[in-house]
Amino acid sequence: MARFIAFYLPQYHPTSVNDKYWGKGFTEWTNVAKAKPLFRGHHQPHIPADLGFYDLRLPIVREQQAELAREAGIEGFCYWHYWFGNGKQILEKPFEEVLKSGRPDFPFCLGWANEPWSTKSWTTQKGQDSNAVIFEQLYSEEDYIKHFEYILPALKDKRYIKVDGKPLFYIYRPLSVPNVESFISLWQKLAVDNGLKGIYFVAMSMNTSFRPIGMIGEGKFRFPPLDEAGKYYRHLLDIGFDAVNSRGNSRAEFKIMGRIRLAVRLFIIKALGINYIKKYKQKDINKYLFVPEDSWENVFPTIMPNWDRSPRSGKEAVVYTGSTPAEFEKVAKAASEIVKNKQPEHQIIFIQSWNEWGEGNYMEPDLEYGHGYLTALKNSIQHEK
Repeated sequence: MARFIAFYLPQYHPTSVNDKYWGKGFTEWTNVAKAKPLFRGHHQPHIPADLGFYDLRLPIVREQQAELAREAGIEGFCYWHYWFGNGKQILEKPFEEVLKSGRPDFPFCLGWANEPWSTKSWTTQKGQDSNAVIFEQLYSEEDYIKHFEYILPALKDKRYIKVDGKPLFYIYRPLSVPNVESFISLWQKLAVDNGLKGIYFVAMSMNTSFRPIGMIGEGKFRFPPLDEAGKYYRHLLDIGFDAVNSRGNSRAEFKIMGRIRLAVRLFIIKALGINYIKKYKQKDINKYLFVPEDSWENVFPTIMPNWDRSPRSGKEAVVYTGSTPAEFEKVAKAASEIVKNKQPEHQIIFIQSWNEWGEGNYMEPDLEYGHGYLTALKNSIQHEK
């Protein structure tokens, strides 16, 4: 039976950094609440129902989230973990409290969001640089050891999600880690030295790209191929990752547009400097979301209930329209079919996301559909039985 793991954003509480760059008391809710419809039929703002505009410093909120997820059939949360090097972190307090308190008694793993922290994350204050780097993402062998020591108590926690007896550790930008093979080897050794069977490393991978395989922000530009997903996955597996979390939404967008429309869009954005809302129907995205290679034993597909980044990006956002619990139930069932013949521990499906309200992809109850997306997931799981 499919193992659904939902990405979890620990942003919903004030921090000194957010206060400085986005205004006193800023959280994701600030942009969510003030979002407005940008075209006919555009549903904004999305307003939370059961949990309200919560504060993740409150233990009762974290307990209620876990209960809702458990009831829907979600196995656990993958908490986004921000480690910039030299011990610099942000948004770490909610998970630290989860770890220290032992509550909620709900499975979890960590996902390293290893990219610079900049002002483009959320809408900036008037007159502020829209892409100023707040924290650089730094790497060094000495820091890898400090990083491992910091998360070791979590890896040993009885709630930590395991695959093949090893704690699952997710890396968002796997190719951004310099000499990532050495990093993996070092952590595997440290894990064994500390009584673990090792680490089960999962790399995020889009199944197409404008850049050649293995390149990040470099290499000759090309139109994204639509039939080379296996090459992207294989590259990451060959350099030491145990599995790949596949993401197909970009490929689906390219598939829907076609080369001519894509070329026109790139010209308008790059050459003319004009950006605009990019709309797709959710049912069309779901139609092209998966590729045959997602059925590989060590590839874990991704499903999303919706996508609408306009609370963060305004008129430059990508928006999926026609997203409903019924559409989500269909895609959850389709993903379950893809993984059903894998070994039980490898039947993992990632949900993007549990609570990314500013990107419009969340499972939590809202005023539009109530528990609709949670019920849709539960229905898809019951369909498997």
